[in-house]
Amino acid sequence: MRTALQFPADTFDKAEHDFLSVVRDHGWFHTRVFDEKGESPDFSYSTGFTVNHGYPEIILFSLSKDVSHSILWDFWREIEAGHRPPVGSKVGGIFGNADAVLLPVAKSAYHEHLGWNRWFYGGDDFDCLQLIWPDRGGKFPWEEGFDSKFADSQPDLTEGGWKLHPA
Repeated sequence: MRTALQFPADTFDKAEHDFLSVVRDHGWFHTRVFDEKGESPDFSYSTGFTVNHGYPEIILFSLSKDVSHSILWDFWREIEAGHRPPVGSKVGGIFGNADAVLLPVAKSAYHEHLGWNRWFYGGDDFDCLQLIWPDRGGKFPWEEGFDSKFADSQPDLTEGGWKLHPA
């Protein structure tokens, strides 16, 4: 897989150099995106999981910078240790007592949400998973009884809606 890591250093600006330096030093980079108008939830995503471990990048919404960073580090360490979290089924231990679910992100969502990844990988030829968290009652957005006040906290980036959810 060809990435920006293979291109000559003199082709990058300072931000790109800094980004690549973190990927080289730590294996991955945490990008945090804020909507200054407050119309969309803030989000974070990884860059480097795919190139370094063959695991999809991860995007998550509406969690603080520190919590997001910590969760992505935990994923990095788990993947590095050979534990590959499953896609499409409930996974425990990510949010304390609450389960989480990883679902594939549709390529159509890449342009709007994964700018640094698209730059790093030279397009959309990488996979990304959305980490979905439940409401306070443990219900996911596709489950009956999900608390509607959290409905706008995690946009559905899957192909065709939340239909790929676990049973």
